[in-house]
This record gives sequence, structure tokens and C-alpha cells, in this order.
Amino acid sequence: MNPISEHDIRTSFINCSKGEARRLSLPRDLAATPWSDLDFLGWRDPGAPERAYLVAERDGGPVGVALRLSQDVRRSSAKSTLCSVCVTPHAGTGVALFTAPRVGAAGRQGNTVGLYMCADLACSLYVRGKKQTERGERFESLTVEERVARAVTNLDGFLGRVREDNVAAATP
Repeated sequence: MNPISEHDIRTSFINCSKGEARRLSLPRDLAATPWSDLDFLGWRDPGAPERAYLVAERDGGPVGVALRLSQDVRRSSAKSTLCSVCVTPHAGTGVALFTAPRVGAAGRQGNTVGLYMCADLACSLYVRGKKQTERGERFESLTVEERVARAVTNLDGFLGRVREDNVAAATP
């Protein structure tokens, strides 16, 4: 991922108002971000733990999505859960359900899209082996490049569902 400025991050959000994007908390260590290891920039709001944000490069520019963390999910620390983006197994609360309002009229009606993701939003680092889970090293036959491609594809699917302003398309 190419480095993104604060201005570009704030103007990239597609599912919140310009005022909300202007007021959101950016990552504290934005200057020290390992951009070359990221497929997307994801962070949790330190002032509001139920809020999170994700910015990815798509269609020639950054695309930002405001997320909400579901607080009602209870998990056993003895069982593993897989992230839907990077397919990394985590114990207990290592994976969280994030929801994003859809864009346009569907979002204004309260329609959301959900995705189970690494609770720390560090999927890019897990697929590259730069960060380990509490379960330790993962064993997978895919190469790093194949894992990165899979994570990007999975994230693209989620972003596509967020962008979809057609409520009827969401129902089977």
C-alpha cells in the first residue's frame, strides 16, 4: 500500500458524512506505519472502542469505511475463530464482528454489512508472518503472495457489499 496523507484518509470515507470523517480519530502512529507491509490501513478508535476504520487502495485511490464493533459476541477462549479476510485463526476475542453501514439510501435506512475480522485489524501483518497470534505460527501451504491475494479478494468482496446501495440485492 502506498502512504496516505491525513487529508486523503479523511476524504476517502464512503459510508459516513464529511463531518464524521473530519472528526474521526486517526491512528496515533500514522507516520511510523509500515506501508509496504499493508494491504489496507485499519485501526480502532482509542476514544471509542466500538468504532474502527479501514482504508484500502481500490479503483486508483483510497476507499475508507467506518466500522462498528459488535459488543454482544461471546467466545470461548478454548475455541479458535477464523478471520474472514486473512483466514488467520485466533483464540477467544482475537476475531470480532465488524459492521459497516451501506452507502447511500440503504445505509441511511440503517442497513449494514458485517464481517468477522482480526480484532486488531492487522490482517496484512498476519498473512506476511510479521505478527503472530496467541495460537502461534500458522501452517498453510499457500505462499505469502497467494495469502495476500486471498486477503485482498476477501476484503474487496466486503467493500463491494458496503458500496452496494441496493437493499434488494442483499436478500437471497
